[in-house]
Amino acid sequence: MSYRTTPSVDYVEDVSPGSGALPPRAWYASSDARSLSLNGSWRLRVSATADAEDDSFAEEGYDAGNWAEVTVPGHWVLQGDGAFGSPIYTNHLYPFPVDPPYVPTENPTGDHLRVFDLPSDWPSDGGAVLRFDGVESCARVWLNGTELGEFKGSRLAHEFTVGELLKPGRNVLAVRVHQWSAGSYLEDQDQWWLPGIFRDVTLLHRPAGSAGDFFVHASYDHTTGEGTLRVDSEVDGRVTVPALDIDVATGESITVAVEPWTAETPRLYDGVLATEGERVPLRIGFRTVVLEDGLVKVNGRAILFRGVNRHEWHPRQGRALDLETMREDVLLMKRHNLNAVRTSHYPPHPAFLDLCDEYGLWVIDECDLETHGFVEQDWRDNPVDDERWTPALLDRAARMVERDKNHPSIVFWSLGNEAGTGRGLTAMAEWIHGRDPERLVHYEGDWNCRDTDVYSRMYASHEEVAKIGQRLDGGTHKRRELPFIQCEYGHAMGNGPGGLADYQELFEKHERLQGGFIWEWIDHGVEHAELGYAYGGDFGEELHDGNFVCDGLVFPDRTPSPGLIEYKKVIEPVLIEGDGTNGTVRVTNKHDFADLSALAFEWSCQVDGETVESGSLAVPALAPGESAEVKLPEPPADGRGGERQWTVRALLADDTSWAAKGHVVAWGQFAVGARPLPSFPATDRPVRDGDRITLGPAGFDARTGALLSIGGVEVGAAPRLDVWRATTDNDDGAEWQTDTRYGMLWRTLGLHRMRHRLVSVEAGDDALTVRTRVAPAAREVGLDTVYRWTSDGERLRLSVSVTPEGDWTVPLPRLGVRFGLPQADRVEWFGGGPGEAYPDTRTASMVGRWQSTVDGLQTPYVRPQENGARADVRWVELGGLRIEGDPEFWFTARRWTTEQLDAARHRTDLTAGDTVWVNLDHGLHGIGSQSCGPGPLPQYFLKAEPVEFSFVFSTAR
Repeated sequence: MSYRTTPSVDYVEDVSPGSGALPPRAWYASSDARSLSLNGSWRLRVSATADAEDDSFAEEGYDAGNWAEVTVPGHWVLQGDGAFGSPIYTNHLYPFPVDPPYVPTENPTGDHLRVFDLPSDWPSDGGAVLRFDGVESCARVWLNGTELGEFKGSRLAHEFTVGELLKPGRNVLAVRVHQWSAGSYLEDQDQWWLPGIFRDVTLLHRPAGSAGDFFVHASYDHTTGEGTLRVDSEVDGRVTVPALDIDVATGESITVAVEPWTAETPRLYDGVLATEGERVPLRIGFRTVVLEDGLVKVNGRAILFRGVNRHEWHPRQGRALDLETMREDVLLMKRHNLNAVRTSHYPPHPAFLDLCDEYGLWVIDECDLETHGFVEQDWRDNPVDDERWTPALLDRAARMVERDKNHPSIVFWSLGNEAGTGRGLTAMAEWIHGRDPERLVHYEGDWNCRDTDVYSRMYASHEEVAKIGQRLDGGTHKRRELPFIQCEYGHAMGNGPGGLADYQELFEKHERLQGGFIWEWIDHGVEHAELGYAYGGDFGEELHDGNFVCDGLVFPDRTPSPGLIEYKKVIEPVLIEGDGTNGTVRVTNKHDFADLSALAFEWSCQVDGETVESGSLAVPALAPGESAEVKLPEPPADGRGGERQWTVRALLADDTSWAAKGHVVAWGQFAVGARPLPSFPATDRPVRDGDRITLGPAGFDARTGALLSIGGVEVGAAPRLDVWRATTDNDDGAEWQTDTRYGMLWRTLGLHRMRHRLVSVEAGDDALTVRTRVAPAAREVGLDTVYRWTSDGERLRLSVSVTPEGDWTVPLPRLGVRFGLPQADRVEWFGGGPGEAYPDTRTASMVGRWQSTVDGLQTPYVRPQENGARADVRWVELGGLRIEGDPEFWFTARRWTTEQLDAARHRTDLTAGDTVWVNLDHGLHGIGSQSCGPGPLPQYFLKAEPVEFSFVFSTAR
């Protein structure tokens, strides 16, 4: 008779943080003590339940030769081509029954094995520590058959003493990882659920007298220009900073003249903490963070956050990021004028914070805590208000603060995100305030600001933000006296976000408003051979939230989206203004700390979008907040009578650590005079010949009035009124919202299936007039539409008049004409570019002469939707045609219909056809941010009202 003894798995559902791990301490990447990376190839066995296998795999001599191989750091569900399960995406719903602290018996469990030898020169004296930087969600650890303990807290470091267990050769490290645990209830962040050892595993030698925990205190007195340094150390030693001639004992303070650290001027001093057995490099930044006069101040100045929320993500590796990917993120942020990061919603890999210190970014470091799923039961049984969970909450707070406390970039500790309110959060805040009074505490859910030092909200509307700025928002007296930040706004899902410039105007107008953080940095698309990038539901999840996980300013491959280009322009730290009539430009320094000495300025003058002259511009090294009027040269003579404008750019004067000389930091553009409109004398009359009407260079169907050709260019589908667009994520909104969601109303009204009724075709003396009525089935509203065609013999003019009929209670998605060309590839236009723009996302649209291909006009959103419009177009050439507008128009061209775009769920659903579909729009509805935030502001609505517009067609030059 045989039987198997299964191990106890009670620890999986224990609300405690675990057992056996050392107290948390400061994290540092290197010292003169030896270390051994245990990253690389590991053996893996995945079981369906937590107790499916016994513990024998942890014993020395266990044969795991038939196990799979995976890479650590990594997630097992992203390796093995699905053999180890699949990712799961939910925004806030727990993908298991809400029965805290219990989890399902179906609990994927990965047994990991790594056999390693110590290097031949590994020191024989002292001890050793085994460090795990991140494991999701619960791990139990053995070394050479001895159990070390178990832990929860996926995005937090855990260390174990292992010195006495090490052998020179064939050390067996065994780690059992459970996907679900009691800790999962505390980790309901809006992201993929991805089990595995996804951060570094490192063996650290601990020689006798080695450094333990230490706390670098480096304050700055802006009134004297002096910094005070004190390093409190668990192990006595000395601190040296050669550049400052500092050599003091730990625990002693010293004050010297220093250059301060800020996000704009990230001055770091290299130092060393030397104990009896170890030398630890220090990178010291002197700065002081205070709450003063109702404002967050650093080094005596109020700061304005131009920030972004950042999840860790890579489309193939998930949250297992390498150093160069992290560096790429920081460099992209700096190059796009961002100055702040909120580490949503957990502490990042500590190397990312090193990069923030080095390149200069303010950081809100957020605890690994979110219990959002409890909102479904009105927060009943929420762990943050259950004292049984408080030790786990305090452990998470301590592991964040102790690990990251020596980073000057961190100005706020955040208690977590969307976890309701409760006693546990208060306990966390009290502990953090006591441990580190030199920083401030943040938490968005504390609207009464009982535990926090700032009033923080997410997705407050422009109207509410304006009231908050004026302190007209009510709330407790304490709250009204605190500064305000939008910890999340501008939901960057799909096309958008819109309205960023309007938010920034409020932030800069009201002192209390200290900026905010766009949600979020990157689309969490999973690279997929068939779909391009997969999102929620593409892996057969029982519950999922679709493409809500793709809401970033950069695409999964880290290509900047139009949203990031727009945000860069909106938050640029130099304002360049002019009206083109008085020969001057006004330059304002919007930095918080830096003057303009690092920038060079240049001017250029354009005629019809082409630069005809350029030069340098002398701008003084303005201090923060200062402005100056700078004289421009005389504009060059223009014999063509074209449209003239100035463009002034602020560029990096020299190479920096984050961008090369010449990198554009800011720009301004303004017209020298009004745009001259083309004259169009109508001289030709329509002539009918059988079933065809000829008017100038054009041919029409005599029965329907449909345009057939212009010159030698065949028209595949005649221009006709179009009001539909493939709804954006922001058009569709979120199902929980009570505000009007226009995408849904548009479909209900039937704007996606408009019918065109021909009323008459009239060939008059000087025009061909086609009258129609455009309306949705089953509704009494319509658009009376008249197309009037005229010609001067060489060109063809289309004038469109639209008169709404009935009670139009919703705005239109778009208003213009759509037509098809059988051949088109190269596109050139004079207007806004180079990228897409919409009424409330057009700040970054620069008027000029631009070129592209039809394919290059498309914006590759992970979920296909309306995209690619160019704003303020004067003329466009494609497919052998030249089209001029009166007034300027919006232009879009693509190789599929709007209906095909609307039906697509992934980019791979779109197949190029034989026709290029062109939209010439008089107006477009705004974008807004309603995929999670507010919709477009009223001034960006496209109202259904009488309107006239026209286009002039000719063959391309």
